[in-house]
Amino acid sequence: MTTILTQTIARLLLPPTFMVAVAVMVKGYADTGDGFSAGVIAGLGVLLQYVAFGYRVAERLITIRTAARSLVAGLTLALLVSFVPLLRGDPILTHAPAPNAHVIHLGSLELITAVLFDVGVFLIVFGFAVGAIGMVARAIDRSAP
Repeated sequence: MTTILTQTIARLLLPPTFMVAVAVMVKGYADTGDGFSAGVIAGLGVLLQYVAFGYRVAERLITIRTAARSLVAGLTLALLVSFVPLLRGDPILTHAPAPNAHVIHLGSLELITAVLFDVGVFLIVFGFAVGAIGMVARAIDRSAP
């Protein structure tokens, strides 16, 4: 049984958790960080919701309901980024633009295909983490008296 304070804190921490996850994913191109770590961080934010609210309430969150779709979307995106270069005759995972070519910038973020691949990895890890947490929460909910 959790308190109203625990639930309020958990609810307030979810958006900042996703913001930190995005920051970790973006920072990976200037420093250390990547989509995998970002997916784990976002998954931990969802785990906090399950712990604070329980299975039945947490399952109503849109981020949890759409997690399976995000896994499929991430897998599709990562596979596309990986295999589209084959259509141009390049090796798998050849990123565009080529080295020393002009790169479009969004602030300090370079918009290259590696960014899309990392977004795909984030979606895969997040979708898997939420799915696994949901399965465990469902099992615990069924066994509870």
